[in-house]
Amino acid sequence: MNILQINGSARSEGANSTRLANDIVARLQSANPGAVLVLRDLARDPAPVIDEAALGALFTPAEQRTPEQAARVAASDALIAEVQAADAIVLGVPMYNFSISAQLKNWIDAIARAGVTFRYTENGPEGLLKGKTVYVAFARGGRYRDTPADTQTPFLRTVFGFLGMTDVRFIYAEGLNMGDDAAQQGFAEAAADIEAALS
Repeated sequence: MNILQINGSARSEGANSTRLANDIVARLQSANPGAVLVLRDLARDPAPVIDEAALGALFTPAEQRTPEQAARVAASDALIAEVQAADAIVLGVPMYNFSISAQLKNWIDAIARAGVTFRYTENGPEGLLKGKTVYVAFARGGRYRDTPADTQTPFLRTVFGFLGMTDVRFIYAEGLNMGDDAAQQGFAEAAADIEAALS
């Protein structure tokens, strides 16, 4: 098994979402001896931003790219290759202002590329990243699961489904900033979600 862990927090140390992702990866490794792990910490090693220069590079034919443009495309190619090689993808996802972090959004923008990870057909779009299991570990200060304020779950389900990854399993640690008792409850609920997701 090839496991790709994406830590989506802006913090490289001490993030609750990373703690959850680590727990899931440890369980996967225990169940799959010899599993290979690729870890990408987006706080330490951020994905490149989609800006005007990036769009210019991506939409320029490969043989016409400047060295700078070629390097920019190669950075996204490396991220795509990691996803393509993975059997299981584990994401640590904090909630920032009801959304995902900028770091994680940049990673998604880097791996979503027409003609490579999805394509348009006469029957509509087709995701090309198939046969993978995605584990999404949410860490949230409040409680938003199954409420209209949870914009993260539908967004990530849509994005990954669009790219062909339809086996997406969600883990929720909520109420982490609502006092010690609430935080303990949140981590206990997350542990139960992990057990269900890996069973």
